[in-house]
Amino acid sequence: MRNFLIVLLGPTGVGKTDISIGLAKRFGCEIISADSRQFFREMSVGTAVPSDLQLNTVRHHFVRFLSVEDYYSSSLFEREVLSILPGLFSLNGCALMAGGSGMYIDAVCSGIDDIPDTDPAVRKKYIAMHDEAGIAGLRSALKLLDPDHYSKVDLNNYKRIIRALEICDTTGKPYSSFLSKKKRTRDFEIIRIGLARPREELYSRINSRVDEMINHGLEEEARRLLPFRNLNALNSVGYREFFDSFDGIISREKAIELIKRNSRRYAKRQMTWWGKDKEISWFHPDHGDKIIQHIEGVVSAMKQ
Repeated sequence: MRNFLIVLLGPTGVGKTDISIGLAKRFGCEIISADSRQFFREMSVGTAVPSDLQLNTVRHHFVRFLSVEDYYSSSLFEREVLSILPGLFSLNGCALMAGGSGMYIDAVCSGIDDIPDTDPAVRKKYIAMHDEAGIAGLRSALKLLDPDHYSKVDLNNYKRIIRALEICDTTGKPYSSFLSKKKRTRDFEIIRIGLARPREELYSRINSRVDEMINHGLEEEARRLLPFRNLNALNSVGYREFFDSFDGIISREKAIELIKRNSRRYAKRQMTWWGKDKEISWFHPDHGDKIIQHIEGVVSAMKQ
């Protein structure tokens, strides 16, 4: 039988950590984190990194292994995950990947286009452009360098525009010329499990989790990271709102209110990302036994 990768996904605040540890213990496998914000060692409180007890219960990969100053991408994640999977499979034929970063999950499951790595100095150049000319300046540059991608990209997402511009700048070719969207086959089976809750239940959990983060020092963590505010890693919910509070643009109370609102909006975008994926089997996090039964049923069918 082929090896299999269990993929546990779902929106922020849904309860992936506890379920992932339970599944890892049940199937005797290690956990690959696919939450791109938990990659950074300086961002523990605001990214809800698993506790030390949880990290010691089951071995986790790709948690707090980067600095906020390090460059990283979904293509690097794909390469590095694929490089460690054979070793994880050698333990008992399975591995578990859990997280909420859709692009990173898709990179491992389906592959992404082979886009060249870029010079961090080029990224800084376009971040500076954004700081000086705003998103309008980025849009104008992209329209000039890659009109095809300009017509398709989310023009309100400055991070995606910067990503396209740095590829254009580094390679001398339009970013769109690297996009083939061809799904790659893997030499292992993939079992996709999605966690979902009714909207009001999820939103209540998100609000409570933000309050918990505040109590555990999110504001102090954001203040320590203020010198790095222009880095891509820090353009994250929970940090940028406090940065505006430190600047006196909004009050502390307003910052907390916006963190809750923006976290809820992020959860909605995550669910939209996975909405059309028919290969995901969805469960309420309280139905752990049903999740295990489903996985065991799929594995049993593979053996036949």
